[in-house]
Amino acid sequence: MWILAQGSASADAGQDQLRNIFEIVTGVFSRADTLAHPDELVKHLESLSMVWAVVFLSAGLVCMLNGYKFYKPVTVILALAVGAFSGYALGVKIDAQEYIIAGCLGALMAVACMPLMKYAIAVMGGLAGSFIGANAWTSVAHMMGDGSQPHAAVQHHWVGALIGLIVFGMLSFILFKVSIVVFTSISGSTLAVMGGMALLLQVPEWRESVTNGLSSHAIVLPLLVAVPAVIGFILQEARATPEMEE
Repeated sequence: MWILAQGSASADAGQDQLRNIFEIVTGVFSRADTLAHPDELVKHLESLSMVWAVVFLSAGLVCMLNGYKFYKPVTVILALAVGAFSGYALGVKIDAQEYIIAGCLGALMAVACMPLMKYAIAVMGGLAGSFIGANAWTSVAHMMGDGSQPHAAVQHHWVGALIGLIVFGMLSFILFKVSIVVFTSISGSTLAVMGGMALLLQVPEWRESVTNGLSSHAIVLPLLVAVPAVIGFILQEARATPEMEE
């Protein structure tokens, strides 16, 4: 009986952790301009466990600096993640078995992108462009505000997302190698920064100062993601060109 009770408790704990990571990720990416809303983002990152924060940081750094070497597995994993988290959000919305829908949609997208790798990379490039456009739009709109109230254009961040989606999606067919480097740099930098912020928020003495620093202006977090992404793009582009030509 004791063994059964321990097994049941472990299963419940594992299910709670799984639900926690799904809730956090779907909450963070429920809007395209999530980086430009630091108050909401910090609340989600505070709930992220230290283990997952380290996983995000490590995976993000590898993807940001060496994503071009493993772009096929990275594309499949990202397709799996997008499908799984989208399926979970859909399951919660329609009040269905969210884990079943998440597993089915994630497996479908992962398998479908294998024979359609070129198109999958174009989709990933378009999503990266949409992410860039939405956050850039909202950040600039906040800068155009009068300080007390943000500019009215903040409500139309979908315009920036649509522009980024179209531009980067079309460029992905023309500049295949560049699109790989772009989406691996952007996705890796985003994961690494979120993992690093979550780790800093785990330290009670630093939590308040980190929260205040991130919430001071809407452009802070986009800059924290953009600068490592540009560095990763430059490093990857310099190494990817001769290796991919070979």
